[in-house]
Amino acid sequence: MPLIISIVLLSLLKYFEIAFFANLSWWWIAGLMAIAFVWFEFIEKMLGLDKRRSHDAMEKIRRDRVKTTFDKSNRNKRH
Repeated sequence: MPLIISIVLLSLLKYFEIAFFANLSWWWIAGLMAIAFVWFEFIEKMLGLDKRRSHDAMEKIRRDRVKTTFDKSNRNKRH
């Protein structure tokens, strides 16, 4: 997320020609965009940082919670 924020800020500063950023080349901003693309499309998935891993973890927690709830209710019915 910090990468996206920096891209947006640099783009705005360059577009409105504010101070030092008026002389900054658009290639720097395009380079940051390329890095962001590679990060979000490839590296994040390789490292398992994408949403699928968190969804799988939440699903496991849900299944465990359901299992313990049914186990408790079955024990209460026996007594």
